[in-house]
Amino acid sequence: MDNYGFLKVAAAVPRVKVGDCTWNASRLAALADEAAQRGVEIVVFPELALTGYTCGDLLQHGSLLDAADEAFKELVRTTRKLPLTLIAGIPLRHGSTLYNCAAVFTQGRVLGVVPKSYIPDYSEFYENRWFASGAGISGEQIAVAGQQADFGADLTFEVNGTEFGVELCEDLWTAIPPSSQLALNGAKVIFNLSASPEAVGKHAYLRQLVAQQSARTIAGYVYCSAGFGESSTDLVFAGNGLIAENGRILREMPRFQLDEQLLVADLDIERLDHERRRNTSFRMNAGATENTVIEMEIPEGLRAAALDRDIDPMPFVPQDEQHRSERCEEIFQIQSHGLARRLEHTGCKCAVVGISGGLDSTLALLVTARTFDKLGLDRAGILGITMPGFGTTDRTYRNALELMRGLGVTVREIPIRDACMQHFRDIGLDPEDRSAAYENSQARERTQILMDVANMEGGLVIGTGDLSELALGWATYNGDQMSMYGVNASIPKTLVRHLVRWAADTERDASTRATLLDIIDTPVSPELLPADPQGHIAQKTEDLVGPYELHDFFLYNLVRAGYGPAKTLFLAEQAFRGSYDRATILKWLRTFVRRFFTQQFKRSAMPDGPKVGTLTLSPRGDWRMPSDASAAAWMREIETL
Repeated sequence: MDNYGFLKVAAAVPRVKVGDCTWNASRLAALADEAAQRGVEIVVFPELALTGYTCGDLLQHGSLLDAADEAFKELVRTTRKLPLTLIAGIPLRHGSTLYNCAAVFTQGRVLGVVPKSYIPDYSEFYENRWFASGAGISGEQIAVAGQQADFGADLTFEVNGTEFGVELCEDLWTAIPPSSQLALNGAKVIFNLSASPEAVGKHAYLRQLVAQQSARTIAGYVYCSAGFGESSTDLVFAGNGLIAENGRILREMPRFQLDEQLLVADLDIERLDHERRRNTSFRMNAGATENTVIEMEIPEGLRAAALDRDIDPMPFVPQDEQHRSERCEEIFQIQSHGLARRLEHTGCKCAVVGISGGLDSTLALLVTARTFDKLGLDRAGILGITMPGFGTTDRTYRNALELMRGLGVTVREIPIRDACMQHFRDIGLDPEDRSAAYENSQARERTQILMDVANMEGGLVIGTGDLSELALGWATYNGDQMSMYGVNASIPKTLVRHLVRWAADTERDASTRATLLDIIDTPVSPELLPADPQGHIAQKTEDLVGPYELHDFFLYNLVRAGYGPAKTLFLAEQAFRGSYDRATILKWLRTFVRRFFTQQFKRSAMPDGPKVGTLTLSPRGDWRMPSDASAAAWMREIETL
């Protein structure tokens, strides 16, 4: 495992010759060598890879079993100098019984042998003809490769600080797979040696099975199934390789290949540790039964410079267009459903939304319009209020009005310039003093208007602030930070943009669609400072606090994943290579950490709002943090980078 908590694993599918154990062992050795060259730390081969899975009744013959023993002994010998752990499938005799086994070995030593627990004897499977179940075997020794090794279904292995477990093929397909208990006993990675034949529709189910088991166990799951070379008398083996982590498929082999394949991925063990710590349900069952842990240290191998893992620069936004579209629809449903309940509870048939012509207020208005449709209420009950101030540009003003008209809501315009000038005189503020008081007084004036109009009309003020702004504290306390229900509170800025774009793509009215698209292209700004001489936005948020795509990346990795600044920087460099250099990323990472800690008091007082994704900063939801917590440990780490 490297300094950032990644473990490089591999699934290797050799080309086998059924019954030719010497040949098969040579192919395993060749793939093991390739894996070592790529910096792999643990590699798994298919079920019965030493003999071939489809040997049939040949498995009852001592000649084949002796040949398998000798070939395995040679494999252990020839791989003894490789700095990695290997897991190979082999039939082994124990007393007068034959078991379908996974042998774990490294540096010339067999660490242990895990027998298959569930022996299929239905449809095309009749393993019970040859093999006994290893379920319940514990604390025994078996002779293998001229050594005595631990033998049992309860074994887990700890290599260089990472504990892993092993199960075989059918074990995964059962109601309670052995891997469930292995994970509860401490295994963070499960390796599955399989020989599963193909059938139409089966592969999709297999992918779901692997992904779901990795999610249930909060573990990495490496699945490796037999491929070309197995007998095709009645069945076809396509060489399935899957590497999953906590519900997500990281890497997948193409099936039906004639050549040998090596599938490599980096599992994030640190992230799995974090997820298990925060999941109290998992902790409740951990260690319920005893198991045998075999520990082994092996020398550091050839850690590959490249990370065998895709780092998504936009972790809140699905990359696949269809998935993204489905996600947008679901998010709108969650937001509108939550708002509908609040309106029903309060008896309000009026909603008040401040419309600036920016992304956040646009999304809030779209959600409110959908909610009124859901409740069968007239959209005229939505009071959209635009409040031009000192920094309002013609572009945002025009877009605000056109959006409200296009959506059929009631439009009100209440300028704030005169009220703010009066307020400046009252408190003795020079209007040329463009300080925080100058800016925040405008935000509070707008909030006062919204609240007072809501009181007049018996309505509910709908908050527009998003998750990214809450993380950075980029909101005026008791200004735009406050509302009666914040529909955008758990949606990061990068996702807000895609939600509005999805709304534009699905909008039937051409004029409204054009307005939405122009809003998307408008620079993000609070518009609290006067426009430039050309009438353009002068106060651009991302110039002041940094790019939101970086801050959303930091938010996900520092807060949701629980990483430290060093690992977050490392991942950001991978994700944004070619877009931002290290110095730029580090600059805005420092800004994010500083602001995240100093602005917690705003989140501690945030209004209600629906949780949409895996992260919210509500003090009643995912995040509880004292407002006076110190960022010293995080900042010290940043200063060393």
